[in-house]
Amino acid sequence: MRYGVIGTGWIAKSFIDGARMLCNADFAAVYSRTTESGNKFASKNNISEVFTDINEFANGNFDAVYIASPNKLHFEQSKLMLESGKHVICEKPITVEPEELEELQSLAKQNGLIYVEAIMYMFNPARELLKNALKKIGRITSVHFDFSQLSSKYPAYLAGTLPNIFNPALATGCLMDLGIYCVYPALDLFGIPQKITACAHFMESGADGSGNSAFLYGDKLVNLTYSKLGQDRLGSQIFGDEGTITVESISKLTNIKLIDNNGNSTEIIGDVIKEKLMGYEAQAFERFIGNPDDPYYQTVCERALQVSKAMKEIRDLSGITFG
Repeated sequence: MRYGVIGTGWIAKSFIDGARMLCNADFAAVYSRTTESGNKFASKNNISEVFTDINEFANGNFDAVYIASPNKLHFEQSKLMLESGKHVICEKPITVEPEELEELQSLAKQNGLIYVEAIMYMFNPARELLKNALKKIGRITSVHFDFSQLSSKYPAYLAGTLPNIFNPALATGCLMDLGIYCVYPALDLFGIPQKITACAHFMESGADGSGNSAFLYGDKLVNLTYSKLGQDRLGSQIFGDEGTITVESISKLTNIKLIDNNGNSTEIIGDVIKEKLMGYEAQAFERFIGNPDDPYYQTVCERALQVSKAMKEIRDLSGITFG
C-alpha cells in the first residue's frame, strides 16, 4: 500500500514505524505547512516527496492517506482526500462534530473508499482478551477508566506559550486528546448508557485540562477520569462480584490482570510497544481496503460515530467549546 502522510509530529512517525513493522507499507509522500519541516521529516522516514500545497498533495501518486494534523483540520482534509479518491485513516478524534463524521462516512461509501479512525483500542488484539476476561469476574456494577498523563507541553504552557494541545481554537484539550480513550471501551464493552453526566476543569487558555464523566446503565456505573495536568499511577479497574480486572494503560490495553476475590492474580497481557499497536491499525485499514465487506469495518464505523456523539454530549455538559 502506498501512503501519503499529513503531519510531521511524533505520532506520524510512530504510525509509519508500526505500519512498516506489520505491513508492506510504502510511504511515498508527506504534506507539511513548511518545506523545512517536510524535508526534515521525509529524510528521517525515507519518504521521497514533500508537498506544501494540500491540493497538489491530494493528487499525489499514492492510494491512502494517514492524517495526523490538528483536530480542527481533520474534517476538511479528510473530505479533500476522499474527494480525491484516497482511502483515509485519520487520527483521533476523527472529526470534531458527529455530523461531520456522518457526512464523511457517507462520502467514503459513495466513492467506494475506506475511512476509519486511527484509535488503538479498536484494532488491538487485547480488546478480545479483555472482553473474554469480563466473563470471569461475575456481575459488574462499577467501572473506573482513567487516562491521566502529565503533558510534556505543560511546562511550555506555564512558561507563557500556547502549545497546540492547550489551544481550544484547534479543537483540542484533555477530553479530545485523552478522554476519548476512556469513552471507547465504555461504549464498546457496555453499550450506550441511559444517561451521561460530566464536568471539566478549565485552564486560563480556555482548554479543558482535566475532566470526568459518568455513564449510567441500568445495572452499573462507569466512571471516566482524564487529565493532562497530572500523572496516573494506578490505572483503570473493572469491578465484578467474583473478581477485578486491572488495566495499567487504558489507551494501549497493556499490563492487564485479573485478580480473583482471594487475591490470586492472572496476567491477561503484558506490555506492547506503541509502534506495534499502531501497526495493528494499519493492518486492519489495509484489510478493509482489500475487503470492504469485512463485517468488522462496519463495527468500526458504527463505534466511531457512537463515540463522537458521546463526546459531543460530554462537551456540552462540561461547557467545553472551541473557537
